[in-house]
Amino acid sequence: MKSYDHYKTIRCERRGRVLTVILDRPDQLNATDAVLHGEVSRIFHDVRHDDDADIIVLTGAGRAFSAGGDINWMQDGIDDPASFEATGREARDIVFSLLDLDKPIICMMNGHAIGLGATIALLCDIIIASDKAKIGDPHVSMGLVAGDGGAVIWPQHIGYAKAKYYLMTGEAMTATEAERIGLITKVVAHDTLASEVYGLAERLASGALKAINWTKVATTLQLKQAMHASFDAGIAYETVSNVSADHREAVDAFRNKRTPKFTGR
Repeated sequence: MKSYDHYKTIRCERRGRVLTVILDRPDQLNATDAVLHGEVSRIFHDVRHDDDADIIVLTGAGRAFSAGGDINWMQDGIDDPASFEATGREARDIVFSLLDLDKPIICMMNGHAIGLGATIALLCDIIIASDKAKIGDPHVSMGLVAGDGGAVIWPQHIGYAKAKYYLMTGEAMTATEAERIGLITKVVAHDTLASEVYGLAERLASGALKAINWTKVATTLQLKQAMHASFDAGIAYETVSNVSADHREAVDAFRNKRTPKFTGR
């Protein structure tokens, strides 16, 4: 049986043929740092080739799904812009390893899903959220382009008019609102989240798996085409924005607990 013990910031648990992948930096609200980013870029490739796992549940440890990018990691990217090239390659691997995963993956959105956390959640096949959760992509609030998949996946879920509003303002919304506009699948009471998710996972696991898996693959083809058409440009724009004055200002303001003063540079 495949082991995931070598991962440092991801933990995996088995319930029969259901594999739960847990983002495991609870003290940091599962914010993405260099280690977690690298591990997320590899985990879904490993999961795809796990012969003992038919259904995947993705969630976060503690009270958040993922709070976005770790601020110290952002500062590292400013101090060493060349490192952002590797980050871009990993970002591509994250997105396409999720899209290439030919097994159903359910996001158990146990808490807030922000930035890259939102993108990862939205790339899952089914997103079931706690009524205490919020979702948003505040890249622009940090002076960054939403280039790591958000600019593609949000319009696919809710159309361009609403997607542009939320991506250009960075505004977060409640899980209830996200369900209402079609961004996520379902919102449930926090106390019933696990039973809802695992009930569905077990239902899928006992179904006609070849038919289910290949239906997923067929349904994802157009999304993969859209991502292939736009992702590289999006990550290139984000890489450029990483060296902008506004991004430096946003990171400094966040670290010093003040309101950023953007100059458009």
